[in-house]
Amino acid sequence: MPDVQPRLTTQSIFLIGPMGAGKSTLGRLLAADLKRPFYDSDLVIEERCGASIPWIFDLEGEAGFREREAQMIDELTQQEGIVLATGGGAILRPENRQHLRERGVVIFLRTTLTQQLARTRKDRHRPLLQTADPKAKLAQLREEREPLYQATAHLIIDTDQRPPRQVMMDIKQRLLELDLTTLGAQ
Repeated sequence: MPDVQPRLTTQSIFLIGPMGAGKSTLGRLLAADLKRPFYDSDLVIEERCGASIPWIFDLEGEAGFREREAQMIDELTQQEGIVLATGGGAILRPENRQHLRERGVVIFLRTTLTQQLARTRKDRHRPLLQTADPKAKLAQLREEREPLYQATAHLIIDTDQRPPRQVMMDIKQRLLELDLTTLGAQ
């Protein structure tokens, strides 16, 4: 078997999954451990626009935000050797899924609806959850997006009821086991 460790340090890692799955937390941990740059696509959008995601949603609607997000996903996925945490809806556009899948290792961080609700219930910066029934909205988003997460991912990692460091170690182990030579061909 070829030595995969050098590829692990150069292959970009893209984290996808629903809000509250732990993409940003795990992305930071993984990037620090692998000594590589970390990006959160939502934070980069906010920095570039000088405005928060909720403000962008209010001003431009979801369609305007998704256009900005697509541009950011295209730009960030062209970098080598990064860890990228995407927004929960980044997989909605086919071009985003293609860029993610062809330009790095895509990891779907899967979590239960209960865990999602617990992790997001006090967060007022998630425009899609500013509704009378956040649980119903999360369930609707899960139904729409779960097949896209699964189709885009090279790996699926469950994050529920596990400390972030343990999940990070699981990700590293699974990356080492993955046949990185076939990623671009899929």
